Amino acid sequence: MTKSAPPKDPYRDWLRRRLGQELGVREAEQLVQGAVQRRGWPAMRPLGPREVVGVLQDVYKTMSENIGEGRADRWLQEASIELHRLAETVPTPVEAPAPDRSPKPPTKPAMWGRRAHDLPLMLARVHAEIATRSLGTIRHDPVLSRLERAAEWDVQATQAEVRRWQTEDMLSKLRADHARAEVADQAASARAQAEVLRLTVAELSALPRSDQASAAQLAHTQLLLTQTTSFLDVFGPLVTEQEADAPLTTLHMDLQHAHYSLGIPLHPNVLRARHGLNFALWQAGDQGEEAPAVQEARRALQQAEQAAGTQLKATLDAARGHQAALSSLARQVETLEARALKLQRLGGDPLSLARLRLEWRQARAAARIQSHRMEEAVRLLEALISDDASLPTEKA
Repeated sequence: MTKSAPPKDPYRDWLRRRLGQELGVREAEQLVQGAVQRRGWPAMRPLGPREVVGVLQDVYKTMSENIGEGRADRWLQEASIELHRLAETVPTPVEAPAPDRSPKPPTKPAMWGRRAHDLPLMLARVHAEIATRSLGTIRHDPVLSRLERAAEWDVQATQAEVRRWQTEDMLSKLRADHARAEVADQAASARAQAEVLRLTVAELSALPRSDQASAAQLAHTQLLLTQTTSFLDVFGPLVTEQEADAPLTTLHMDLQHAHYSLGIPLHPNVLRARHGLNFALWQAGDQGEEAPAVQEARRALQQAEQAAGTQLKATLDAARGHQAALSSLARQVETLEARALKLQRLGGDPLSLARLRLEWRQARAAARIQSHRMEEAVRLLEALISDDASLPTEKA
């Protein structure tokens, strides 16, 4: 058995060279070390593409403030192209454990009965663990050494699959939380609407019924009140007023496209396609790029990159749209709050106040929906390019 070689750190080396061109070697090294300390990364752990993206984002922010967004955007575009080329040929460094030859008791079978959406993430984690252990065995066995590069890409592909399902899990929980808040808003709006309808029925009932139209209006209002009350009978007990009165999340963020352009080479689908290309190249041997399987794998990689770019752009555009709508609705909510306070001070009639409260509730509900959709889009973007090692998931 051979000793493992010291861990390679190609992405850190590339980052030092790339930043050294702009800042000088010493400042580049200080910036990298500062990013490592600030984010709590292990000091000796080799960096991967995600960590590099985090540092590039720091530099981009500083450059935008010092030399302007135009030059900073051009610099980031050039850096992202170079990083993309590096990521096509160099897998993320992996510290695989040495194989454990000691006998172990049989592994207890997994217990069934879990929620169905947990199973893909469980399966992905098992595949990633198996791939990492296989890489460790290959690195410590000279006979298998020629398989190391293919095994490294296999680890990267399985880790991408884990990240994909972690993202799905995070978004699923986020959407569930948002749905509960939106139901609370709907119930609060229904209570405000019921109050308007009750006051309207009382007002119409007090008027002399001089014609058929007024009688029809009263009957229609009573019908609406009955329907609204039925809705509250079902959904009212499920929520509380405190949930509906929770402050709106405005998410003041600068959604610059340049910040997210680095996400394409880190997209899980692109990582899996890149693994397929490198695996095909390994199998092709001397045929290299001429092998049909390699050409097909390269086409698949290009398609994955195009699809990832389309998804990132669409998600970013959606986040921007929700941000603009939220800003407008938030101003509307503030205006309605001010009008309600003024009307209350002036001793406005109950029906006018009730109508204003209903309009305020409806505007808040619409604003919260835009806030939630924006947060979901931003969290998806951040998950695709985050420099964190993993995403938070619920523990079993």
